[in-house]
Amino acid sequence: MRRLPSLLVLAALTGLLLVPARLAADLVWTPSGGWKVEGGVLANFGGEEGRNALDLMNRARTAEEAGSNRSAIKLYTTVNKRYPNSVFAAEALYRAGAIYQKREQFLKAFDTYQQMLARYPSSEKFTQVVGEQYRIASQLFEGKRTRIWGIIPGFRNREKALEYFELIVQTAPFSDYAPLALMNAARGYKQIDEVPAAIDALDRMINTYPRSVLTPDAYLKIAQTHASLVDGPYYDQASTKEAITYFEDYMILFPGDAGMATAEKGLAEMKTILAQSKLTMADYYLKYRRNYQAAKVFYNEAITVYPDSKVAEQARAKLVDVEAQLAKQEAAAAGKPAPVPVAPAKKKLFWLF
Repeated sequence: MRRLPSLLVLAALTGLLLVPARLAADLVWTPSGGWKVEGGVLANFGGEEGRNALDLMNRARTAEEAGSNRSAIKLYTTVNKRYPNSVFAAEALYRAGAIYQKREQFLKAFDTYQQMLARYPSSEKFTQVVGEQYRIASQLFEGKRTRIWGIIPGFRNREKALEYFELIVQTAPFSDYAPLALMNAARGYKQIDEVPAAIDALDRMINTYPRSVLTPDAYLKIAQTHASLVDGPYYDQASTKEAITYFEDYMILFPGDAGMATAEKGLAEMKTILAQSKLTMADYYLKYRRNYQAAKVFYNEAITVYPDSKVAEQARAKLVDVEAQLAKQEAAAAGKPAPVPVAPAKKKLFWLF
């Protein structure tokens, strides 16, 4: 009991020491007064290192305001290298990244922003910087060229944009930009014919952000992407079945969504192909194997897949002959005369005079 007050004091002091310094103060720039640290325990940021870092930051911002971008970047980089634990380090990286971005040196801008996010995740500018990264990735994805030395247009680099979208999701998975980045990544993968990667991105979107406003579109897009892999009724139907599942999930989960007509059309097309594949298998067993039991199974499956389709009508008509053949086989096995098929009765017409 005697030691309790001392322990409480120690715990309070420890709590204060654990508060990140960057959260305790704000940096404010004015042309007349330069950079100032306002609020928190670092308001009176002093010492030789503090003065040196402040001097570099003021020189860098003055150069930036004067349009001397190279000098400003060099000074901001020096601040970050020499004083990585100072209150100025995160701001220095942010300012350098912003200059690169303004000069359309997109790769250097994104990488500089990424350094800031990785080193200073508690920065108040975290979300703002993620947004700038998203804009850079979007510009590259749309075909904008990064400029070498801020002057010479380089090559288009959509692959780098996809890499950046993925990095945004990894760095800030709970930000508003992560679902957008995944949707754009999926679109990009599909454009360069990396369909499995597109499906993976959409699948992550659906499972990670089920309540996002983009989730309905993700369901529809992943269904359409699976449908794009379908080669017809004569090939493997794994993609057809996946497309049907996602079309149906979309229609159940989002009944009022604007893409309902598109989903209904896509679902009908996929069910038709799957039913046709069952019909084809049944015809094969009937014609080439004389395996009436297998044919019956596949004709019934064709009907089950899409009962209201023309394919189902064809299956029902062929199923009559198959069942007749099966009845003959069963009668022969039992030593009984084969049943005589009964033709449907013709309609009789009665005239009233």
